[in-house]
Amino acid sequence: MKILSYNNKRFDRDLERMLNKRKIQIKSNTVAVSSIIKDVKKNGDYAILKYEKKFNKNNKIIPNQRQISKLIYTLDSKVKKAIDLAYNRILKFHSLQKFKNITYYDSFKNKLEYRYIPISSAAIYVPGSVISYPSSVLMNAIPALVAGVKRIVMVNPGFKGKQNPAVLYAAKKCKIKEIYSIGGASAIAALTYGTKKIKKVDKIVGPGNAYVTAAKKEVFGDVGIEGMIAGPSEVTIVCDKSSNPEWLASDLIGQAEHDNFAQCILISKNKEMIKKIKFEISKQLINLPRKSVAEKSIKNNGILMYINSDKKIIDVVNKIAPEHLELNLKNYKNIVSKIRNSGSICLGKYAVMAMTDYNIGSNHILPTNGSARYSSGVSVNEFYKRISYVNLTKKGIESLGPSVITLANYEGLAGHAQSVKKRIRRK
Repeated sequence: MKILSYNNKRFDRDLERMLNKRKIQIKSNTVAVSSIIKDVKKNGDYAILKYEKKFNKNNKIIPNQRQISKLIYTLDSKVKKAIDLAYNRILKFHSLQKFKNITYYDSFKNKLEYRYIPISSAAIYVPGSVISYPSSVLMNAIPALVAGVKRIVMVNPGFKGKQNPAVLYAAKKCKIKEIYSIGGASAIAALTYGTKKIKKVDKIVGPGNAYVTAAKKEVFGDVGIEGMIAGPSEVTIVCDKSSNPEWLASDLIGQAEHDNFAQCILISKNKEMIKKIKFEISKQLINLPRKSVAEKSIKNNGILMYINSDKKIIDVVNKIAPEHLELNLKNYKNIVSKIRNSGSICLGKYAVMAMTDYNIGSNHILPTNGSARYSSGVSVNEFYKRISYVNLTKKGIESLGPSVITLANYEGLAGHAQSVKKRIRRK
């Protein structure tokens, strides 16, 4: 992992360069993604099948219901119970996020309303193929269920025509009946524009690799997406001399094993702690099943930082705007109130990012690549649209109308002024 020291005069410049390098690499897939999207728009299911065969060795877009039931039956009962526990906790926490409609009457008896209406259809993208994530099914679908979305579609790339039984069980828990064994940029295109076999949706949510992220940004406007970038995952950890280096090394590796573009950053005032963690990472990587992915991620995007000032640590964290932040500090209360940019913050030595990925109840689909500066993770709000309803009385337009006429004329919009003027009683 690269080491940065705050004592180095080039610290800020080097940090900016490292963060930008990863952002550029993630964005570099746009050209390839554009051609895939155009192909799917033109050739529909034929193009989808072509890319499935190429990338996932899959020749079946819609899994057989009988096959789904058989696969679910084979799932270990312990895994089912773990999914059940996570489902119940996520449902409970997200049920508390429901919005209340607003009704307001002013002094002229004008009535103003603001109503939350669930979107009609949503697709959840669940990463898959060689490795699958039942937890992502729950994190995507449960907020949509709570909001009241009628049609929830799941896309999850299978491998050699097979779906993951845990993913299918989680989908069943979430009452999802429309499932497609597709993935990547072609899946995003199909959900946006529709094909003979796949009906288009109003919104697509869910994390994916760099190609999926690029595709969602490309089709935005033709379809809704989250108000954030849910791309390759990230964690930033701030620790002190009281931290356990063995634990923190495992936290960093846990993030690195997600994806080649995943990013792990550690910040400490203690140089000895940084050395211990670096040694632990090398030691723990040896027996990791996804060692090659984690090693590549750590080598290309990992950063260990020595910073001896709380103020500078706060500034750097807010600059990174990480998806996950762990404040593994004895006195985390000293800085947490000043952290403005992060998707999720774990407080104290036992609050570990890996727990939030599964059954704590908060959502693990969070803003990445610096987008935590202006956006939040997936919530029930993601699946609502808001509509204003306005009912004006005769007295209301006669009292407020003259002021509107003045402003409309000032802005050169005479048509606006006239449409109000014609409704005001002549004197």
